[in-house]
Amino acid sequence: MADPLISLDGIEKVFDVRRRVGLMRREKRQVRAVDGISFEVARGEVVGYIGPNGAGKSTTIKMLTGILTPSGGRLRVAGIDPARERMRLAHRIGVVFGQRTTLWWDLPLKDSYGLMRRMYRIPPARFEQNMERCVEQLDLAALLDVPVRQLSLGQRMRGDIAAALLHDPEVLYLDEPTIGLDVVSKARVRAFLRQLNEELGTTVLLTTHDLQDIEQLCERVMVIDHGRLMYDGALGGLHAMGEGERTLVVDLERELAPVEVPGARVVKVEGARQWLAFPAGESAAPLVAEVAGRYPLLDLSVREPDIEDVIARMYAGRG
Repeated sequence: MADPLISLDGIEKVFDVRRRVGLMRREKRQVRAVDGISFEVARGEVVGYIGPNGAGKSTTIKMLTGILTPSGGRLRVAGIDPARERMRLAHRIGVVFGQRTTLWWDLPLKDSYGLMRRMYRIPPARFEQNMERCVEQLDLAALLDVPVRQLSLGQRMRGDIAAALLHDPEVLYLDEPTIGLDVVSKARVRAFLRQLNEELGTTVLLTTHDLQDIEQLCERVMVIDHGRLMYDGALGGLHAMGEGERTLVVDLERELAPVEVPGARVVKVEGARQWLAFPAGESAAPLVAEVAGRYPLLDLSVREPDIEDVIARMYAGRG
């Protein structure tokens, strides 16, 4: 990869944890939260970074922002060592932690943005332009005069996303960005992030438990478990690795007995519609040709497996 914006080489993070043993003694042990992770992210990529709770996702993000210092390995973001030059890096990154706000609790939302403008020394014209874009696309106009403490979790999340983008960061780290959002708000946020990436080339690293975020925003996904990288590649490869199944939905001209074709099995029949399951790693083209050649066909479609189920199978296979 030429000129990666983010580069991790053998990154480790070990925490010393003390626990009480008996009445008078404490025992120290080491917890390895991140265990030798290496990857690169190119400029303009939107990458999903997923895994179960405690897998090491947030610890990785905190090292990428300079909040935590790695215990070992080499880490660079835009050519900068985050732990050594955190303040310099801050002007080039934006961060949204779903469970923590960067906004001022008792101030109206617009006053928090005004403070952001001063902190990042954003030129007035650029600030106004970015404010206008964020307010319109994230539906914030009615919230600007509302104190942050009075916002719902979903409203605050949209406010936090806007705050992270006012200074035009090259990299945007999103940790559970759609938490607390309703279906309409999630769709709005996803559309906004897609447009941000397409128009400005903003690089996005996204951690989430809402796997529709991954499916709709990311072409590449990384899966982390117990501090180690289990998978790094395309969504389709993740499905294949998890041994998932795709579904061919077939609409026939009339009700018939279950379709029989090599490499697939019927899992459901409703009138003239039938659902055929086949391995996710295989092409649908031969199966489609076989069905079309042998049965009176009106329509068909292919449905991808649910990523959450795929990942659950990956973890089960390692248990």
